[in-house]
Amino acid sequence: MDEILLLDATERYLNGEMNAEEKAMFEQLRETSQEVDQMVVEHSFFLQQINRYGGIREMKHSLHEVHNQLLQDGEIKEEVLSTSAKVVNMWKRYKRTMTIAASIAGITAISISSMTLLFTPKSNDKQVQELVNSVKDIKGQLIQQGNRINHIANATKIPTGTSVTGFGSAFLVDGKGYLVTNAHVLRNAKGIIVLNSKGDEFKAIIVKVDDTKDIAILKIVDKDYKSLGTLPYGIRKSSTDIAEPIFTLGYPRNEIVYGEGYLSAKTGFNGDTLSCQIAVAANPGNSGGPVFNKNGEVIGILSTKETKADGVVFAIQSKYIIETVNQLKKDDSTIELKLPSKSSVRGMGASEQVKKIQDYVYMVKVY
Repeated sequence: MDEILLLDATERYLNGEMNAEEKAMFEQLRETSQEVDQMVVEHSFFLQQINRYGGIREMKHSLHEVHNQLLQDGEIKEEVLSTSAKVVNMWKRYKRTMTIAASIAGITAISISSMTLLFTPKSNDKQVQELVNSVKDIKGQLIQQGNRINHIANATKIPTGTSVTGFGSAFLVDGKGYLVTNAHVLRNAKGIIVLNSKGDEFKAIIVKVDDTKDIAILKIVDKDYKSLGTLPYGIRKSSTDIAEPIFTLGYPRNEIVYGEGYLSAKTGFNGDTLSCQIAVAANPGNSGGPVFNKNGEVIGILSTKETKADGVVFAIQSKYIIETVNQLKKDDSTIELKLPSKSSVRGMGASEQVKKIQDYVYMVKVY
């Protein structure tokens, strides 16, 4: 089928503009062609992102108008960032530009010095020698500055010469550094690095793997990690009701991503009682991330998705997190791991819940 015609058919299918016969034929085509099915999934996700972006733009515009009105009425005043806050924000947003600018500044200094040297009368040998020494000093400072900038911009705890072979998400179940993820995320792992929402990297090790349940427990073993104390969410012990709203947090890309949906079935693929089915957008990298209910309780670990259907995702039920942790403590009595039982974000809006929770959800990099 011509790609343009296929794209048109995909949009008509997603918009519900096909008649019954066309829809049946198109769904049969999806079943027989993985390429067509993938196009439908990707295009649906694309349209969702476009709609979400439009909503965000509209909300930002409304907030901007309200902000300006409050300024005019004298209800609020513009806050001026402290010097340290400005430096941090500028570095995070413009570190690549600043790196280039620093290099240009150094090169400019050398160029000016060289030009001065070129046009300095040769009769003044002392001044010429001083200028030569100055140029050498500037070169040395530029090299040191470049090395420092590159170290800050590219610092990583992944060993040099090692490549990342897998990635996913994880979340803390104890502030002392214990995390839960999917076992399949860690397949063939020689080393593991986890990153928080600020981009800080920490070394981690595997302390428990249950391939049957597809659950793994990690422990952060890094001198730079500081215990986070009480977690803002609890692990739900009982099952969740169908149609209950849920949301996810994870790392399908290099920043934390929020998704929302609902519980669509109490069992997983082909009636699997280990998992439940949720309707939510998910992509590679979401595996191992937490699934929360509206009260901010973990109800599962996002595990797999149905490739032939859009938005059909499966999550390992939270009660199996509890079982796996109990088995770990039974296997090793020295393990001090206490699962959170209460949610402190109950009753908050989604945005506030995410702000409280996001620092406890990590990206996992396997090498």
